[in-house]
Amino acid sequence: MDISVIIPLYNEEESLPELYKWIERVMQDNGFSYEIIFVNDGSTDHSWDVIEQLKKESEYVHGIKFRRNYGKSPALYCGFEKAQGDVVITMDADLQDSPDEIPELYRMIKLEGYDLVSGYKQKRHDPLSKTLPTKLFNATARRVSGIKNLHDFNCGLKAYRLDVVKNIEVFGEMHRFIPYLAKNAGFDKIGEKVVHHQKRQFGKSKFMGWNRFVNGYLDLMTLWFLGTFGKKPMHVFGFLGTIVFIIGFCAAAFLGIEKAWALYNNIPMRLVTNSPFFYIALTMMMIGTQLFLTGFLGDLISRSSQGRNDYQIEKTI
Repeated sequence: MDISVIIPLYNEEESLPELYKWIERVMQDNGFSYEIIFVNDGSTDHSWDVIEQLKKESEYVHGIKFRRNYGKSPALYCGFEKAQGDVVITMDADLQDSPDEIPELYRMIKLEGYDLVSGYKQKRHDPLSKTLPTKLFNATARRVSGIKNLHDFNCGLKAYRLDVVKNIEVFGEMHRFIPYLAKNAGFDKIGEKVVHHQKRQFGKSKFMGWNRFVNGYLDLMTLWFLGTFGKKPMHVFGFLGTIVFIIGFCAAAFLGIEKAWALYNNIPMRLVTNSPFFYIALTMMMIGTQLFLTGFLGDLISRSSQGRNDYQIEKTI
């Protein structure tokens, strides 16, 4: 199979028939063998009824229905699990991503050898409350991830080699950082394509405002830490704990030696416990020990994490 198209959606019943016909037309015009996987993320409208009807009309349509709303990352994760095409295309269901971009994305993966190609909505049809946080977020993501050539990490329109989606784990809200996840997994040939961004025809955006930037920043820091120290938390916590403990121990030892020297020379001196430096030293030794144990526990947890991607799927067709 040439292409798998994965479409996560939430309350997009109006746009689904037109989107399907558009994708079908592009696939037939280019002679692609394909499948379309709709992932219904707990929609409260009639989106699933539309998907079931499309399935009756076409053998190329598949659907996954969540019992409740989990988010875009879980929807992509489950779609990636089912995908079988040599090239996997992800796109939003709101008709703002153009299926006409699919042939060129496919060519860039198959002929130019990219592992991942991310769309770049150079001209956006979104309000300022969405575009400004996006620009700040992307600037931060480029700096932290080291992927300097991407301008739009969060663009829903992306293309992947099948190996990529089978070897990355998208969880929480990490769909914003799929290029970074791919890079951490060893897929570092990442490209970008300027894509056409259309105005929304139906409904309203489900992702607006500055909270996306704040949450994205926090997720980015988490991903940076996991990518750098996720498999070796002892390297950061153990190192910091050792340094803090040594400083505290040396301070306590200095106070003890100073007291012993004063006693040996019959010099009057206050009790060690009357010095504030004694408690500072003791606190640092305790904090150092706790940091070291945190690194040790982090190592144990990282080796036994389970259930991160347990999602209740009501029906699969």
